[in-house]
Amino acid sequence: MIVGDQNPLRRLTPIITYGLIAVNVIVFFLELQGGEPFIIQWSFIPSEFLANPSREFVTIFTSMFMHAGELHLFGNMLYLWIFGDNVEDRFGHQKFLIFYLACGVAATFTQLAFSQASTIPNLGASGAIAGVLGAYLVMFPQGRVLMAAGRGVVPVSALVVIGLWFLLQLFSGIGSLGASADAGGVAYMAHIGGFVAGFVLTYLLVGRSQARV
Repeated sequence: MIVGDQNPLRRLTPIITYGLIAVNVIVFFLELQGGEPFIIQWSFIPSEFLANPSREFVTIFTSMFMHAGELHLFGNMLYLWIFGDNVEDRFGHQKFLIFYLACGVAATFTQLAFSQASTIPNLGASGAIAGVLGAYLVMFPQGRVLMAAGRGVVPVSALVVIGLWFLLQLFSGIGSLGASADAGGVAYMAHIGGFVAGFVLTYLLVGRSQARV
């Protein structure tokens, strides 16, 4: 389990990262209050979006602040907390927020491309956070993260940790392509779409001079 990073060089207070974490937590509590009707109303359902894009447009954004459970929320917020502050520091506050939302949108439409007839609600910040991981790889290829090992922690290359994560999503996504439209499960293609979008957008937003890969 990742517990932190070894990149303390930061100029800005990551107010957008902290704000995104806060919004995700608040929305999760609203989910608990509203139950299934809340989830159906505000999550992204591919078949319903294609049937009425104007009515369902807002769910492209609301769905990326929702989660399927406590572990889903905790895992995503842990990754956002560890990697988001460094990426925000390099981008700046406003550009980072635009980047985060753009990666979330890219993730949603990637999943849509592979599950157009699905009636399963798509929700979660995973696609947007995957974009943050892609940006981190570009800008901090020598970065290291701290992982719990027994009673202590050990430094591990972020390149290895994120690379293994991406490969897991890739192979899981390929394996899910044969599933039926109504099959449940994790939206792996959204993770891949968000990651690739983050990787590409980083070059467009910060330029080659700041991209280190």
